[in-house]
Amino acid sequence: MKTKTLHSQDAKKVGISSFPNFHKSGSISGMKKAYYGQDALLVRCGSYIYNVSSAPEIYYKVAH
Repeated sequence: MKTKTLHSQDAKKVGISSFPNFHKSGSISGMKKAYYGQDALLVRCGSYIYNVSSAPEIYYKVAH
């Protein structure tokens, strides 16, 4: 499954901690299937993967 990466200094600027998240050891496909939907926009920052679907500009403009 595809995710983008967000650097920690950018994470603080966009307030990434307010988005739903799960640990990087979790199943991306399982979380999409059970909770987020197949079109969810996921960004990895540190040890967590965040669902930023409610703020797509983070996925498309800030994350790498």
